[in-house]
Amino acid sequence: MKKVAIIGCGGSGKSHVARTLGRLLDAPVTHLDAVFYDSDWNELPMQAFEARQRELVAEPSWVIDGNYNSTLPVRLHACDTVVFLDLPAVTCLWGALSRQLRHGAGQNQATGVYNRMHWGVIRYISTYRKKMRPKVLRKIDEHAQHATVVTLTSRRQVRRWLTQVAADQARP
Repeated sequence: MKKVAIIGCGGSGKSHVARTLGRLLDAPVTHLDAVFYDSDWNELPMQAFEARQRELVAEPSWVIDGNYNSTLPVRLHACDTVVFLDLPAVTCLWGALSRQLRHGAGQNQATGVYNRMHWGVIRYISTYRKKMRPKVLRKIDEHAQHATVVTLTSRRQVRRWLTQVAADQARP
């Protein structure tokens, strides 16, 4: 596991999993929100965003978290592992809300936390499993046939999987 793409609904815990995996694998971590948005929430033009991802995935090891469905194939083609956080909407809504309460609004480059709660985000999270999940699964099937796909459906599964990865990394 050297090149890991982490995807899932907002509030699913992608940034937490990315930071933990980066530490366990000794790999650089990129939060795509930090690439796509500046500190004033201005968006990078899509061509530049895709080009930046191509640079990132050319590296020998990496952990990248983020959705960005239009550029997902860039990461899926290059990864050896896909971690799909397929958690229920209520869990993701709670994750986004609790993150907002813990960290406030805005960006925190040090922690990889990017908060911007509004009705559009709430609607996106609420409908992710119905609207986006099928698209994401199709792209995984189409572009990541070569990769190991890890689908985690609960916080408990996430904790157990990260514990297993830590144990595997500790073995000589």
